[in-house]
Amino acid sequence: MTEQPASQSGTMEQWQRIARRIRVPLGFVTAALYLFELWRKPPHMMAIAWSLLLVLPGLWLRGYASGYVKKNRELTQTGPYAYTRNPLYLGSVLIAAGFAVALLSWQVAAMLAAMFLIIYVPVIASEERFLRTAFPDFEEYCRRVPRLIPKVSRAASRGGQTEVSSGKFSFDLYLRHREYNAAIGAALLYLSLLFLRPALGLVVHVPH
Repeated sequence: MTEQPASQSGTMEQWQRIARRIRVPLGFVTAALYLFELWRKPPHMMAIAWSLLLVLPGLWLRGYASGYVKKNRELTQTGPYAYTRNPLYLGSVLIAAGFAVALLSWQVAAMLAAMFLIIYVPVIASEERFLRTAFPDFEEYCRRVPRLIPKVSRAASRGGQTEVSSGKFSFDLYLRHREYNAAIGAALLYLSLLFLRPALGLVVHVPH
């Protein structure tokens, strides 16, 4: 295993501390920008429909991954983890991109991209550092499976047998991780796209 230089490790840790501090403020800024864009222009039904092509796969991927992962107990290499090391984060990216499409807003898209770079990149780096320490086979897993963009074919172990066949989806894990909250949140966002602007029009002036 190759160790990072002390200066590089210190920079990453500092970046992670900054990310943790600004995560909540950035979330509020993004929510405010979302509401401003929704007030500024009415959403198009066609854009909302197209957004489902990203949001629904993102929700499915997060839900599917949550039924496999056993955090801090074992290195999950089955299910979607045989294609990408971070299916939960990939699902979040798809969901976020879908709602940017629904609003037809490059400003929201840019803010969400900045949040991914500032928040998720340090988090992924921190988690990988822990996994390298906790699981000796993590380096070999990294050689077989990409960090985010999934492989077309599922990864196989060094023995040639497919890793995905050694695990099964657990609905109990899905419930334990409360991944249904992502679906509830997405449903509320779609309701806001459809009904929040008309509701705002009853109390304040909204552009047409």
